[in-house]
Amino acid sequence: MPQDMRPLIMHIVYRFDLGGLENGVVNLINHLPVGKFRHLVVALTEVSDFRLRIRRADVEFIALNKAPGQGFWLYPRLYRLFKQWQPAIVHSRNLAALEAQLPAWAAGVPVRIHGEHGREGADLSGSRRYQWLRRGYGLFVHRFVALSGELARYLQLRVGIASAKIEQVCNGVDTQVFQPAKQRQLIAACPFDAPEHLLVGTVGRLQTVKNQVDLARAFVLALRQRPELALRLRLVLVGDGDLLPELRKILSDAGVEALAWLPGQRSDIAELLRGLDLFVLPSLGEGIANTILEAMACGLAVVATDVGGNPELVQHGVNGLLVPAADPQALADAIVKLADDADLRRAMGQAGRQMAEQRFSLEGMVARYQCLYSSLLQTLAPTALN
Repeated sequence: MPQDMRPLIMHIVYRFDLGGLENGVVNLINHLPVGKFRHLVVALTEVSDFRLRIRRADVEFIALNKAPGQGFWLYPRLYRLFKQWQPAIVHSRNLAALEAQLPAWAAGVPVRIHGEHGREGADLSGSRRYQWLRRGYGLFVHRFVALSGELARYLQLRVGIASAKIEQVCNGVDTQVFQPAKQRQLIAACPFDAPEHLLVGTVGRLQTVKNQVDLARAFVLALRQRPELALRLRLVLVGDGDLLPELRKILSDAGVEALAWLPGQRSDIAELLRGLDLFVLPSLGEGIANTILEAMACGLAVVATDVGGNPELVQHGVNGLLVPAADPQALADAIVKLADDADLRRAMGQAGRQMAEQRFSLEGMVARYQCLYSSLLQTLAPTALN
């Protein structure tokens, strides 16, 4: 068999499972020209059935089953992987995978890229420890990719990465898959199918940084402020995770569990979004939220917290409303405002769709990454392009 001369990109992630970061990897691999690059996905922990979303048959996956904590013990194994596979590019994503850059450097990987998709957990306010970790491991990185302007500024001003080493590449959305319905669609298995129902919902992992508990609290507050909304306002919380018991308790304690639907994890996200009237993202921190982009592409008005890259997607009063983070009352007020104004929801949804098509296309994102990969290979490893 002739040797495959396409440059190999090794994508390093903490876990390859349902999520915005991982969805970005899927979109990139599926849409980069097949003749230009090969791909290998390495998860430091596990690879789930989410891998089936990659449509190319030539992509391989490796799960390293890393235990929680610092991964020094993985360095020899990563070093051997890099030596075995000889990638032209290593592209790690987020802080949990950044440590792979050290063994990549030691193994002589010619192009080393790290993507910052957003800060989570203890890093929401910009942990000094994590800033030092990024700065230290950044010595082995040729280029940082920031998904938002806020992350780019953070890397330069707080972490101390030179601006010449930072590239901003925003996520893109497939506007063919995610597109508006002429009228709200029925969601499979959803109990709320009456024409008068107004479905407010969100999609994502049920975890602290996504802060779905504030959406549940806001839903309760909205119904207390306007009891008559109980006839039509319904809550849809799609996803699975540690917050599920707390969410159920909030709704049960308020006596409104019958007005909410928590179906767990779903894969039919485009169909789900086309069944909503309003999308809400109550996060405590974000990079560039794929779910906001997908909701915009589906023609939904968006209520989002004013954090991270959200203001780069949601123009307040144009395609949605921005509210302070960790403020359920402000979230409730925004929901009530849009619940009362169908014309405003419709106008915001149309503006969001237009923005998704013009500024956040999947084709544009893929072109930026292809240019980045090719230019770094041309500069640092020209023989890999031959």
